[in-house]
Amino acid sequence: MRVLGISGSPRAGGNTEIAVRAALDILASEGMEVDFLSLAGRQVKPCTACGGCGKSDEVDCVQPDPAFEGVVERFVAADGILVGSPVYFGSATPETMALLDRVGYVNRRKQGFLRRKVGAAIVVGRRAGHNFTLAQINFFFLLSEMIVPGSTYWNVGFGREKGDILGDAEGIQTIRDLAANMAWTMKKLAG
Repeated sequence: MRVLGISGSPRAGGNTEIAVRAALDILASEGMEVDFLSLAGRQVKPCTACGGCGKSDEVDCVQPDPAFEGVVERFVAADGILVGSPVYFGSATPETMALLDRVGYVNRRKQGFLRRKVGAAIVVGRRAGHNFTLAQINFFFLLSEMIVPGSTYWNVGFGREKGDILGDAEGIQTIRDLAANMAWTMKKLAG
C-alpha cells in the first residue's frame, strides 16, 4: 500500500514538512510505501474552471502548469493521502488549496478515483486557526468520498520558526497516532 504525503508549506524544511515526515516515518514502519511531495518552490496555479478535465480523455488537469505535472498520477497511485498545511491567515495555504481544488475537480470528472481511499490532515500554526484549517482539508477528503481516521486529539502542532514543532511533544505524538490509525485503517480496508 502506498501513501502520498504532501507538505503544503511554501517553506522547505519547515514545521509542516517535519510533521508530515514524522507521520510518513510511522507509516513506513507499518509497511507502507511512502511518497513525499513538497509544495515549497512550486507555484501551483489555481483551477480556472475551464472544464477541460471533463472533456479530455486523460485523467489529469489540462491547464499547462509545470508545478502540477504528475500530481494527479501520484494521487491515483496512492491508497492514502496525507495533507499537511501551515495556517496562513486562518486557513490552509494558497498552494495547498490550489492543488486540492485541481485534483478535486479532476477526481469529480474522472470516476472518483479518490473514493474510499484514506485521507488524513495535519495542520501546523503559530497561534490559532488550526481547527478551521483542519476542517478545510478534511472537507476535501469528505467531498471526495474518502475515509478519514482520527487521532488522540486534533492533528495539529504548534510552531513558528523551523523546528519549533519538535518542542510540541503532544502535537508530535498526536501526529504519530494519526499515522498509526491511518495505517490500521488502510490495512483493514485492504482486507
